[in-house]
Amino acid sequence: MAPRLERFVSPGKGNGLRATASIRRGELVYSTEPLACCVSNRLARDVCHHCFTRRETLLRCSHCKMARYCNISCQKQAWSGHKRECKCLRSLLPRIPTDSVRLAARLIFALLSTSKGSSEELYTLEEHESHLSSMPEQKKQGLSQLASMLDLYLQQEVLGLAQEMTSALPPSCQEPLSLIAKVTCNCFTISDGELQEIGVGLYPSLSLLNHDCRPNCVMVFEGTKLQLRAVRDINPEEELTISYIETLSLTEDRRRQLEDQYHFMCHCQHCDSQDKDELMLSGDEASWSLLKEALPRLEGQKAESDWQALLESCSHLLSTIGANVPDDNLYKLRITDVALDASIHLGLWEEAVKYGERTLPVYRQYYPDPHPVHGVQLMRIGKLQHYLERIEDALDTFKQAYQIIKLTHGDSHPLTTDLLMKMEECRAEMDQQSSSTH
Repeated sequence: MAPRLERFVSPGKGNGLRATASIRRGELVYSTEPLACCVSNRLARDVCHHCFTRRETLLRCSHCKMARYCNISCQKQAWSGHKRECKCLRSLLPRIPTDSVRLAARLIFALLSTSKGSSEELYTLEEHESHLSSMPEQKKQGLSQLASMLDLYLQQEVLGLAQEMTSALPPSCQEPLSLIAKVTCNCFTISDGELQEIGVGLYPSLSLLNHDCRPNCVMVFEGTKLQLRAVRDINPEEELTISYIETLSLTEDRRRQLEDQYHFMCHCQHCDSQDKDELMLSGDEASWSLLKEALPRLEGQKAESDWQALLESCSHLLSTIGANVPDDNLYKLRITDVALDASIHLGLWEEAVKYGERTLPVYRQYYPDPHPVHGVQLMRIGKLQHYLERIEDALDTFKQAYQIIKLTHGDSHPLTTDLLMKMEECRAEMDQQSSSTH
């Protein structure tokens, strides 16, 4: 299949990607495996380091004690990429390098095994931006510490590789600081079907995609394979955009995050018009300020998995503000979502569905285009309704989810298959009910 996209110079943004033909919404625009990737340290015990599948029990690498695999087959397939890393991990024990250090090292090892050269990429590593020149001193110091850790981590392997590395790595990647800066600026978070982060990866061609807070494409993952799908109809020569961040936040906060993380000021239409900001801050300011101030504390409780205290805090806050703040308010939505998570963890299904259903009309407002976050939220609520034997409601919610997921994930994605099975179950149960009443 001829590529549907090409590289071009995007006015005011530098390099970008644009469509070479008309693309319909829901179409797969591009699909690619990473040049290098690794499972996040946080999930190192829960996810297979080869296929990135979550499993209850995983085999552990007997040498480094860190890498884990579904079975012998995954372990064998991973060995060529893990062999060098394994020695480095052992040399650093009991310390574990950060995700970006491990990813940078895996990138070096991938480039050394020539089969993984980036020749077919639209964007070479040499061209990737490091943003070192425009970076605040404090951030540069943080990256320098990571670069020192990378040096230390690679010691075991690099001693005999100096010559090879000079020929395999582009000049700007031979210096650890520059390499770490490129990796942290250009890596993608790899997420599972439920949009939970499971790892990080480098997909050089797709680093060309520019950001828009209301993009025309979304990225979803199947294992480590990244799929770029259109969420709106796109004309030939129209620029393809994705969102680098979670867009459900105020213009000022989105701009700050993009400036801090990616070193640019966003001037997309969504930001320049401050579209939706007024709605996000609707209601009595004194009341929603209480919610805003409470969020960091709640996030802390969430990180500690103190679900009971978390649910009590959310419930108290939401009853305190009462009707002074509408459901559309951003901070009320966030706290309702936290209450939903806490209720699910505590097995309080009635509570969970009550909170979840309150979020759905708000999600619909804030995600006018098909968006994975909206689709996954609908699926979660549908599963709760189904569990509570509200079969008709569940089927209706699943149908709404399907209208989104079939476009954002495509028909062959495991999440779509799971959703279609849930819909079938609901229909079968409804048929059973109607036949037993006659």
